[in-house]
Amino acid sequence: MPKQTVAIIGATADREKFGNKSVRAHASQGFEVYPVNPKGGQIEGFQAYTSISEVPVDHLDRVSLYVPPKIGITLLEAIAQKGCDQLWLNPGSESEELVAQARELGFDPITACSIVDVGVSPHNLDNS
Repeated sequence: MPKQTVAIIGATADREKFGNKSVRAHASQGFEVYPVNPKGGQIEGFQAYTSISEVPVDHLDRVSLYVPPKIGITLLEAIAQKGCDQLWLNPGSESEELVAQARELGFDPITACSIVDVGVSPHNLDNS
């Protein structure tokens, strides 16, 4: 069975931030991880993509947002064009407007912590 795929939007090289912890947590649970950060580069040894449209798969199993709602709402169309089975709105990334627009685009957004969902406590991830 192929690995599940996840794009982490708002991924960062800062190990104290949840966008980084999510990259590490998903990778530790066997996901094929695609960090998305406008600066690109490398995050935790993975190629970071400057936008979700650059991610080299046709459809993702999950997209996990770690950006403020005002940024996330501007990315929904691109996420819909890429396609994903699950759209995760992590704490702080959701708003009523974003959830409503995501639903209009056909998503059933999950407003919860995707790190906890994969069976990892974000507080147990070492920041060093």
